[in-house]
Formats: sequence, C-alpha cells, structure tokens
Amino acid sequence: MSKTKRLTVLLSIMALAGSMAAGCSNNSNSGTNNTDAPAANNGQNANQPANEAPANSGTDAATTPSADAPVDGGTLTVGTFSDINSVNPIYIADTASGDLATFLNANLYDVDRSNNLVVEPWSLAAELPTISADGLTYTVKLKPEAKWSDGQPVTADDVKFTYDTIKNPDAGSPGISMVDKVDTITKIDDHTVEFKLKQVYAPFLYSLNASVAPYHILKDVPPTELEKNPYGIDPAKTVTNGPWTWTKWEQGQYLTMDANPDYWGSVKPHIKTVTFKIYADQNTQTQALLKGDIDLVSSVPLTILDTVKAKDNLNVVSEPGPSYEFIQFNFKADNFPDKYVLFQSQKTRQAIATAVNRQGMVDNILKGTGTLLNAPFLPTSWAYDANAAVNYTYDTEQAKKLLAEDGWKPGKDGILEKDGHRFSFDLQYNAGNARREQVAAVVQQNLKDVGIEVVPKAIEFSAWIDQNVTPGKYEAILLGWSLSNPDPDGESIFSSKYFPPAGQNSGWYKNTKLDELWVKGYSTVDQNERKAAYAEVAKEISTDLPYVFLYQYGAPEAFDKNKVKFADADKPEATLSYGYFYHVINWWTAK
Repeated sequence: MSKTKRLTVLLSIMALAGSMAAGCSNNSNSGTNNTDAPAANNGQNANQPANEAPANSGTDAATTPSADAPVDGGTLTVGTFSDINSVNPIYIADTASGDLATFLNANLYDVDRSNNLVVEPWSLAAELPTISADGLTYTVKLKPEAKWSDGQPVTADDVKFTYDTIKNPDAGSPGISMVDKVDTITKIDDHTVEFKLKQVYAPFLYSLNASVAPYHILKDVPPTELEKNPYGIDPAKTVTNGPWTWTKWEQGQYLTMDANPDYWGSVKPHIKTVTFKIYADQNTQTQALLKGDIDLVSSVPLTILDTVKAKDNLNVVSEPGPSYEFIQFNFKADNFPDKYVLFQSQKTRQAIATAVNRQGMVDNILKGTGTLLNAPFLPTSWAYDANAAVNYTYDTEQAKKLLAEDGWKPGKDGILEKDGHRFSFDLQYNAGNARREQVAAVVQQNLKDVGIEVVPKAIEFSAWIDQNVTPGKYEAILLGWSLSNPDPDGESIFSSKYFPPAGQNSGWYKNTKLDELWVKGYSTVDQNERKAAYAEVAKEISTDLPYVFLYQYGAPEAFDKNKVKFADADKPEATLSYGYFYHVINWWTAK
C-alpha cells in the first residue's frame, strides 16, 4: 500500500463527503452565528451565529443561465441588516463578517456544490492534499503565484502561523476545536505545509476549507492582542489575498470593496466595486431592493415575501438552507441576578420545550418554509436519524404538570416560584430580525400560559455577538447556527471543553456523556460507526436539552435578475452556507 493517497481516494474510504446538498453556511455542526443563525465550527470558519440564514439561489436563475456575455466593470450592491465584527480569518464567527470575507480572503481549498473539497483557480492550494495511509498526516502545497494585496507572497509561514494561532487557547479563536487535535504543523518549504494529527479526526479535512492570516503583518503581535489588532478591522491596515481589496467601512452604514488590479489568480473578477449597505432591519433592506437602491438581499421577511415575488425583475427562492434555530439556555450562575440558574433542572427544560408551539411557528411564521428539528443534525445529513431524538409535542397542560413536579408553584402575580426565586428571564435576540421578533413574541406568550415570564430583548447583532453571545453573558437567547461544513461533529458547540473564550459552548453547558459521544463520533472514519454515535448524541441531547431545538429554516434571497448576471455553472447554491455568493468571482453586472 502506498504511503500516501490522493484525497479523492481517501474521501471514498473515509466517506466524509456526506453531502448536505439538497438543503443544507458551512458545517453540519460547525458553523457561524449569523444575523439569522450563527455558524458552527469549521476551522477558521467556525459555526457562525446566523443573523439571517444563508441566502438561497434565485428560482429563475437556477434554471435559466444568463444569455449575456460577461463584462468587466460595474457594481454590485448588497443589502444587509448587520454590521461586521472582523474579517481576520482567525476570528470570523458571524455571517456578516463571513459574507465580506468571501470577497476579500482566498481559501486554501474551496468546496463544490456537493461539499467536496476542490481546488479552484482562486484557491490558495495548488493541488488536493495528500493524506497518509493512517489518516494522521495531511500535506498541503500552495500555488507559488499567490500573493497578498501588498505584493508579499502567500507562503507556508502564513498557513503555519494561522493554524498555530487558532490552536493557541490564548488567542481565543472560535475555530479551536477543529485544530486542537493537530499535534504539529511543519513548514516543509515556502509552499508546502505538513499537518500531523494526534489522533484520527474525521472532520479535519474540512478545516482546510478556510482562509489564512498574513504572517508578515501579525507575527509579532501577542496572541492575546490579536483580536483587537487593526488587521481585520481597519480597511487601510488589512491586506487581502482574494479578488477584491477592502476600501472603506463606515460603521453601521456601508462597506466597500474594489477589484484588485494586481490580483494573482488566473481568473479575474468582473465586478469592479462591491458595496454592502447596512440597514436597520430586514423590512428596510427589502424595501430598498424593491425601490432599486440595492441589487441583492439574503433575508426577505416572510411578511412581505409575496410582494417581492410579484416584482417581475426579482428572482426569489425560499427553500430551507443549512441553518437551524433554537432557544439556548445559560447554565452559569454569574449570568443571573441572584446567581440562581433557572434552567438547572432537566425536567424544567423539558417543560419549556413542551410549552413552546414549534409547529405553530413553522406554519404561521415560516409559512411552511421550515421543518421541525429535534437535534443538531439537518435532515439532509448522513448523520440524521428521524427516530433517534425525542420530539416534544406542544402541550400546555403537560408543561404545567412537569413544572409542578419539579417544584415550581404560582406566586402572588401568577408567575411561578421555586426556592424563593421567581421564574422570569430575558430572552435576547438580534434587532432587525423580523422572524425572530415574531418567534420571541410566541415564546413569551406560550411560556406566560404556563406561568413563566419572558422578557424579549432585541440587541444590535454585531454588538450582541461580541458582548453577549461569544462570552456567554445572557440568561437565554434565540439564535441559529449556519452550518459551515458537511461534517456532523458538534463538539465545539456542546462540549464542556469549549467554554468561552476558546470555544462556542457559550451557554456553559456540561454533560460528560455527550462530551464522550462527540469524541466517539469523530475518532473513526467508518461512517456507519459514526452514524451510530450521532444517533446516541441525538437521543441524549434531545433528552437533556441545552437548547430547545426549533426548526431548520431558510431565509429567502432576492436579487435583481436584470442587474446581477452569471452563467449557469456559477449560479448561487442554496445548500452551502455562503452559497448565495457561489463563484461570485465569475459574476458580472449589467451596466
């Protein structure tokens, strides 16, 4: 047997390409917090909280390629209702930042429509990685022509520095769980890097679908100071290696990017200037699209979806994407005024799950564009088992019974009390998200019906993620994950090894059985063994409930088909977390 195998062969053996195509931001349990849903862990592109679910491709665009020939120049204006935090690849953990980074930062490897790792003309890698027969050594070769916007070459030093930094707990990177199984990262030569793993770690392959940070800019910055460094925050001090450079950021208003005239790739961007305009909420940004002020939005409120669909010049699609929404409990006493964790009892959490009308949300708020979910595995994942997780049917009387059994009794004002503590808590969500505003109102009423007081609190997304979600400072939140790779590993979100700041378990949840099951699930490359482990995960997590899992959902995308152009091969891909900008380097705009 040869010492190394090509990735294409290894993928067959490892069965890692459990494709999420058919409805899947970037990871199955690894992603980003988006304005609609965060993203769960995928190397630097860890699961990201979603401010809005990843946008989906236009219906017409999916079947009718543009008949126009590509033209250079022109502008693309994108509407968003969330500002960014940073485009430093080490710290990207929200969809807004990830959206911008799609234009600015090249990935080592990219993924195709079926979530297979591929080398594109705009990828930094020169060829697919080679992997040793024992699955512990990955070798990556870079394109020698790749360079930063300041003219410096992209080298093995950049790769080693980036992954070493993510591994370092002092740096506080949200992607640590994807690389902490790496033993050593070695620079073989200027364009070759070798990763040696401590153990078999099936999801590692997808940590290579990530960007790198510039060693020559950041090498002398202490890890504890990296996150606040101007790189990634100040356009004038942020070098890029993607097709566009970052030219301006007026916080809370807009961001602009210009095509890099010295871009190194063999394929050049057609669009000259890309602008992200930031609006107060989804309704406002969608009205801007209807008026023609912007060209594309990735989160049309369902309340005005029919109005958008009626516009002849707009393409719309509303199928569910790779995102799910949830109510997350916090288990750290310091986050409660009287140091009493209201959610410490499993039976209380089960009562809340029973009291919430999830199906009503899907039917009346999502208008049927979502699907109930009971565990952190999407129906399109190979890890999904419809019979493994506990399903909580909406039942107010059963919820009251569970709460009474758990010692909660009505107080003078009707709100439940226990051990001298009143059952009242804040439910945080991001301002401007029309869907979450409606869902929060339903949760408030549902729980009022069983004697629990919920106080919804809407907070601007970027500030919320930075000040509350990432450090785990809240009582409960309404949020979503935008899944950033097709592997079902969710250790970074649910394991007690990954409390803030070096992980995404921001609710400070601890379950030793689940901790062990996540390790069991990724320590083999046999997909049947992994599937069995994740069935155990689904049963345990849906019984213990660190979250009330609500639904998989999609955020309807709309764009002006008379302005935004692309060939059929480059159309947006609904199943990928950043698929609304799939192959955007090949897009062009009508002048």
